[in-house]
This record gives sequence, structure tokens and C-alpha cells, in this order.
Amino acid sequence: MAYSSRATEVDAVVIGAGFSGLYMLHRLREQGYSTRVFDAAKGVGGTWYWNRYPGARCDSESHYYCYSFSDEIRNEWKWSCRYPAQPEILDYLNFVADRLDLKKDIDFNTRVTAGTYDESLHHWTIETDTGESVRAKFLITAVGNTSAPARPNLPGLDTFAGKVYHTALWPHEGVDFTGKRVGLIGTGSSGIQSTPMIAQQADHLTVFQRTANYSVPARNHALTDEMRREQNEKFAELRALTLNSPIGMPFELPEKSALELSSEERTAMLDKLWDKGGFRFMFTSFTDIVTDPAANEVVAGYIEDKIRSTVNDPAKADVLCEFNHAVGTKRPPIDTEYYETFNRDNVSIVSIRKNPIREVTADGLTLENGDHHELDAIVFATGFDTVTGSILKLNLTGRNGQTLADKWKDGPRAYLGLASEGFPNLFMITGPQSPAILVNFPVCIEKHVDWVIDAMEHMKRTGAVEMEATAQDEAAWVEKISADVEGTLMTSTDSWYMNSNIPGKPKVFTAYFPGMPSYSEIIDEVAANGYPGFNLRTHETAEAA
Repeated sequence: MAYSSRATEVDAVVIGAGFSGLYMLHRLREQGYSTRVFDAAKGVGGTWYWNRYPGARCDSESHYYCYSFSDEIRNEWKWSCRYPAQPEILDYLNFVADRLDLKKDIDFNTRVTAGTYDESLHHWTIETDTGESVRAKFLITAVGNTSAPARPNLPGLDTFAGKVYHTALWPHEGVDFTGKRVGLIGTGSSGIQSTPMIAQQADHLTVFQRTANYSVPARNHALTDEMRREQNEKFAELRALTLNSPIGMPFELPEKSALELSSEERTAMLDKLWDKGGFRFMFTSFTDIVTDPAANEVVAGYIEDKIRSTVNDPAKADVLCEFNHAVGTKRPPIDTEYYETFNRDNVSIVSIRKNPIREVTADGLTLENGDHHELDAIVFATGFDTVTGSILKLNLTGRNGQTLADKWKDGPRAYLGLASEGFPNLFMITGPQSPAILVNFPVCIEKHVDWVIDAMEHMKRTGAVEMEATAQDEAAWVEKISADVEGTLMTSTDSWYMNSNIPGKPKVFTAYFPGMPSYSEIIDEVAANGYPGFNLRTHETAEAA
């Protein structure tokens, strides 16, 4: 079948044109499947298209936060620094899309509003906000885990006379805060990255913090030709380390507990990793940071000492150290000059955990105790309805009229993190209950895409028209997800790992905890054994189901 971005009946529809969607489209076309891709944005990039807030930067290093499937792309593209900023990542994804001629099969400015499975015809009908309806045998979500912005419903917000922004929906023309009194709400990764940049412009910046975070310096630096050449020469070695790493990063894993070392030895190790910067601090120090409270306290105390030695004002440092969770049980942020920014005279921090925001007024924010902060602009750095939000907003309906939202009302149920019972031929790239949110995303993305392609090819060879997870195996997978994390510190925290960063969402762990190598082994074994855990139906058996 000829490829056409305007065909109303195709083999596959892919939703999303970020890292996942682009590679999915490439593999589908490579295998001869007619495909349409829909994305609400005006261009490729996914999360990196929308997140243009000041300071937006990747926290995985550039030489492994990228595709590995093409030597040509890897050799032609040159990263500028250790941790690339949003514009460079977006340029990279455009480079890949152009290099592979992918854009002709992508419908931009098009939001999918619904998807319904037709049991009699064994296909999906996808509706869009343009009024178009498209039929496809396969529906593949590549919508990412952090792409549905979460914005607090604060009383009086509509009365505010100033400007309101969200870090995940930043104006593409940028924002000038010169001379402005800015209130920034949220101190997760986006808040931590944007704080130093906004502080350089604003007349005054007030950071409203509900949850103090344990941030570690990134130690970003430019890459020289020699560094890039060394990374290329060691690609095979680094790739092997990446694939054998639970977090999908080419790090040598720790071998000792924090409690096996003397206080002096622990401090020396942590000092060395602090100076190196980035995720190595969390993931290469000790084996038991998120499993042993005493080991966790060692690392927490070290970070607190670093904060207090950096921030000159003890009152500001006290707020920044109001920790209410264990290190690593929320997504660990890394930063550039975050704590140092609070030494500026034009930056203040307010704790809103015990003294929350009562209302927004025309000229600012009023806290529960009556304190009022006059503001010209409000920035929400409040993150996303993570993991499930971007999928559920697609309004998918499977067998017997069951909606995915209804099925997941008590938490996501996704066999292998790839498929959900009752929704045949629906595949979720980096779906809930996969390792995705705990690992370097491109590693999980490539693994998922390749697995889905192999499954589709298996269906073609065997004459199957439907591939659907079984209720029994899905239930066992959901139980495994909970069992694997039981007894760790991860369950002690209200986090988006636990699906509990949005009011009303059920508190359940949403990722495969043991990591990428064991997960890859499991799904590879499923494929090698003919896809146990799935019902594969021909036309005849599907009609009898």
C-alpha cells in the first residue's frame, strides 16, 4: 500500500511525534505498514516541543539520551554539551525526522479526541479535532509519560490581573520578566531549572514550595571534539553498559551498602560524586538508598549539609530543607545554580506545605494565614498528570463499550506495560507498569518499539487479526508490580511514581521497579515463546470470542 498522510484507512495510527512516535513511524514504514501519525503540536518533539520554559534542559547526558538504532545519525549529529537544553534536543529530533523523511506522514495541529475498537471489523476508529475519522488495525500510543500538564485549581485564579504561565505550555516567543514581581509555584525539576533563569530577569522572584527537593548539581559543560570522538570510539562499550544497567545509563553500579563504610569513607565517596554531578550521585553511590532507611538518611544528611553550606540565609535554608520524603522516592532533580540563586537579594522562598495558598487575588496570592504576596506574574511549575494522564485523555473505548478510564479507575492495568486486556491491537510505548519512568527514556522507547514491530510481524505470519492481553496474565503482572516495590521506601511517598501527585488518583506504583535488563529478558522471552499472556485470534476465533 502506498504511504499517504491523508489515507482514511491504514495499518497503524500512532499518536505522538516525540522520541517514541518518530522511531515507531520509522520502523513501521521500514516494515511496509501504512501509517498515520497525529500530534497536537505544530512540529515534532513531543515533550520537547512544549517545554520551552527558561532553563529547560535534559537531565540525562546527551551521548545516551538519543537514538542508538542508526550509526549514520549518531555520527552526523554533534551534541554541544553534557546536558543539552530544550532547543538543541528539539533541533535533534527535527534533524532525525528530516534525515528519515518522516514528516510527510505526520498530521500536525491535530489532536486525537477518541478511539473506539470495532469488534466485528477488528480495527480501531480514531477521531480527531479536525473532524476526520481514520480506521486502523493497530493503535499505538506514543504520548509520553509527562505530557499532560497539571495546573492547580486555585480559587480566584481567573481574577488575577497579571500574566499566568505553565512551564509545560511556555509561550514559544519567550517571556520577559524584567521589572516584574514573579511568583513561581512548584519545586520539581521544571521549577528547579527555571528558578535561576527567572531570577536573573525578575525584579523579585518568590518561590512557593510545597515539597522541598533533594537536588544535586548537574555540572554541565561543553563537549570538545576530543570528548565526542572518545564517546564514539567507546560506543559499543557504553551501549553494553547502558543495556545492562537497571536505569539505562552507562554507569558502573554500586557494590556496597552505605552502612558498610565508615563515616569518612562515605563522605569521601559522596564528595567525589557531588563534584562529578548528575545522576551518578544517586545511582552509583550505595546499593541501598531506597531500601534501607538508615542508608537513606546518610545521603539525605549529606545533601542537607550541602544546602546549608551553600545558602547564606539560615531562614531560607530551613525552608529548602523542609524534607518530608526519603531521597530517591521522588524523581531526583539535578540543577545548575539552584541553591546559589537563593543568595540573591531579589529571591525569596515561602513554604506552603503547612500554610497553603488560600486564594489568588487581582494583585497576587494570599496564604492561609493571611499573608499576601503582590505579584505581576504567576508561573506554575506543577508538572504533569503523569504516566496515565496523557493516555486517558485520548478517550479510548475497547470491547463491550468499556472505556480505558473506567478500567483504570483504581489504577493502571497494563500487561508488560505494553497492552491492556479488553483493548485488542492497542500498544502503549513506555506505558504504565513498564520501567520507562525509572530509566533513561530512549532505551525503553527503542525496546518497546522493536518489540511491538516483532509482535505485529508475528501476527502477520500467523494470520492473527487480534492481539489482546489476557485478564489472568495482566492481573499477575499488576500484582508483580506491587510486590516488587513492597518493602522499599518508594511506597512511603506521595509521588508521581505512586500515581498520587494529582488529587483523586489512586495511590499505586506505576513502574516496573527491578529495572531494564530483567524487564527486557521478560518481554523477550514472551516474544520467543509465541506471546504467552496474549490471546492471538484469527478471523474465525475472533468471531467466536
